[in-house]
Amino acid sequence: MPRTYPLSLTPDLVELCFREESDPGLPANWQPLSEDDYAALGDRLTAEIGDAPLWIFAYGSLIWKPGFESIDRKRATAFGWHRSFSLQIERGRASPQQPGLMMMLSRGGRCDGVIYRVADDDKRTQIDSALRREVSHQDSLSTFRWLPVRTSEGEIVRALTFWVGGDSPRILRPVLPLEEVAPVLARACGHRGSGAEYLYNTVVHLAEFGIYDRNLWRLQHLVAQEIQALQQSAATDSAD
Repeated sequence: MPRTYPLSLTPDLVELCFREESDPGLPANWQPLSEDDYAALGDRLTAEIGDAPLWIFAYGSLIWKPGFESIDRKRATAFGWHRSFSLQIERGRASPQQPGLMMMLSRGGRCDGVIYRVADDDKRTQIDSALRREVSHQDSLSTFRWLPVRTSEGEIVRALTFWVGGDSPRILRPVLPLEEVAPVLARACGHRGSGAEYLYNTVVHLAEFGIYDRNLWRLQHLVAQEIQALQQSAATDSAD
């Protein structure tokens, strides 16, 4: 991220989006995964990776809050996929009253991110940790897969990647334009924080790896403008 381009979305603006929200719990129509489901998934993925190194590809919150243990990390690129705020949510960083959007990978373009390597003797345990962080219900079972990624050294490795494609009914298609995403992120907040905070953390932590995503850069500017407009409108209403 070029140092000459300061973020429009500042911590002060992000703080304006915060509000106390209770956890609404899982929607009534969701089918949570059982312990047997997690065991079967963990066994399957462990068998699929076999003796090869286990890498997990992070492109969003896994970069700063992975939820699993690793012994190495490096930049890597997934070709044919790009970040998009296409996953509809009503929990976490949103609420049923103010739905939000979370990031996933959609078809087309490229995605620069970070891969984390798991210790060879700890694959099964860390796969289980990653699954429990990212996969909680039946309609998310189609959204993780092994992706070929190219490391900064030019090596091609296979990496476990979450929320990439899939047929979940919560995935919006086609991808929304950034101008439609920004108002959602500027307003959505849940018991885990706001959509604006999620975007801010993603851009900042990508920058620590020298990664500049032009769509996210454009989006953070739009979200900042939206937050400022909301504040100005609120001030005008209170004055009246």
